[in-house]
Amino acid sequence: VEIYSLHVDCKVTSRFAHTVITSRIVNRANESQEATFEVELPKTAFITNFSMSIDGEVYPGIIKEKTAAQNEYDSAVSQGQSAGLVKITDRKLEQFHVSVSIAAASKVTFQLTYEELLKRQLGKYELLIKVRPKQLVKHFQIDVHIFEPQGIHFLETDSTFMTNELTEALTKVQNETKAHILFKPTLDQQKKNSELDETLLNGDFVVRYDVKREATAGDIQIVNGYFVHYFAPQEMPVFPKNVIFVIDRSGSMTGRKIEQTRDALLKILQDLRQEDHFSFITFNNKVVEWKSSLLPATEENVASAAALVQTLTARGGTDISGALLAAVGVLEKAEGLPEQSVSMIILLTDGQPTSGERNVEVIQENVQKAINGKYALFCLGFGFDVSYKFLEKMALSNGGIARRIYENADAALQLQGFYQEVATPILMQIEMQYPENSIEGLTKNNFKLFFEGSEIIVSGKISNELDFLPVEIKAQSHMSNFTLKEEANVKEKEQVFQNQKYIFGNFIERLWAYLNIQQLLEEAISAQEEDQKALEAQALDLSLRYSFLTPLTSMVVTKPQQQEELANKPTEAG
Repeated sequence: VEIYSLHVDCKVTSRFAHTVITSRIVNRANESQEATFEVELPKTAFITNFSMSIDGEVYPGIIKEKTAAQNEYDSAVSQGQSAGLVKITDRKLEQFHVSVSIAAASKVTFQLTYEELLKRQLGKYELLIKVRPKQLVKHFQIDVHIFEPQGIHFLETDSTFMTNELTEALTKVQNETKAHILFKPTLDQQKKNSELDETLLNGDFVVRYDVKREATAGDIQIVNGYFVHYFAPQEMPVFPKNVIFVIDRSGSMTGRKIEQTRDALLKILQDLRQEDHFSFITFNNKVVEWKSSLLPATEENVASAAALVQTLTARGGTDISGALLAAVGVLEKAEGLPEQSVSMIILLTDGQPTSGERNVEVIQENVQKAINGKYALFCLGFGFDVSYKFLEKMALSNGGIARRIYENADAALQLQGFYQEVATPILMQIEMQYPENSIEGLTKNNFKLFFEGSEIIVSGKISNELDFLPVEIKAQSHMSNFTLKEEANVKEKEQVFQNQKYIFGNFIERLWAYLNIQQLLEEAISAQEEDQKALEAQALDLSLRYSFLTPLTSMVVTKPQQQEELANKPTEAG
């Protein structure tokens, strides 16, 4: 079975990426063979379309509500056959996998489309394309078109498999607002060496970029009555942080995990700013406070903390509840902290609560009551023995986020990378305001914290015939409370996208639906049961209306001989 053509076509329009992967396979044998299509795509993306064409016959993938699809599927097939078509493969990726039997000398074309809104982290957007054809491909091509009306500030490509020969197959053309990246290696360029038919193409192909930002109140873009508003202020004073690191040193952290935690914490300590205050709590079945109060991040205090970190060893049980409540206690009674500052708790654990309070619902409730909206809680789950669902709900209920740390060689870098994302809070209590009577379906427009290098995105539908869309941003910076105002000329903004040849027409409407679904699903995690149902119903409605494979929908993949398979989107919480 030979893949004779593999084409990755990606269009990024104003951070919204639309990727189509087309694979053409021929069976050169004189008997029928299995042809397999395997694509790794970013977890943050939603599949929107899949089809296979065999000898001119098209077999589509149809997106339906999950339970309805499951019932239909169960009645058609005895259970046990659905070996999930989509599974999580690593920290950033999930894999879509489908195979079909094709007759001798037959051809099949597989096509998969997915979409995602690129998220700005540490000052850049990252478009990740996983390349793993597992064989030499006669016509191999990656085509990336980027259009950013704000202007491209910088653009770089990076790859884990490039050689000097392969670099010759890469071209990059860019002007003020557009870029085109083409990677088209010949068969010879793909080979590991001239004798063997082994491919070099195995790994990540990454495009990173950022946009220019002139306007103080962000940038507004409008297409077909839908708007998106991007806000990412720069060069603002940083709020001092009061941060408590709550570190699990129970028995299961022994060995590699505690070593990587030590390495990461030593680096993080070096990154503290002088105006920050910090402390450590370590816990197994006992909770140990390093100091009874927060200390300023002077050279001396940082050195003394580093000495403690060096001695961290792992044994015993896991009292997550006791440790978190102790951290809140230290923040509650802290004195002499800078008046305008941001307080946060960063929890790192690799297990379930086994000591102290063990009921996760009770822990969530107690922690939320104790924090009472005053501090942000970030939960890092190390490995796969944690209850990620529990950590995620706890973080989202307390103004933070959860992240799984994968037990790879780069775990220490993952921990450091996470810290860098939250290390520089520059705004608090951000409110993005729009004319109430003229906007429908507004996505989240209030944000507790804004960290340097990230971006706030708000989208909605302009309901009236507006000539101008006024926006107002209110926020607290370290120095003052401020208000920014801006007015977008709707006709002018609509013009920007009129004649761009590689724009998929209603992309802002799709971006709005994507963002809405992501936010509704996130909100549902920490909501009460009846609210949860309402939020999920809204997200399901949008998933079906815009044909997104989300955790609430399934894709029924049709095959020859009335066969069907189901594709479901996995989540980090399982």
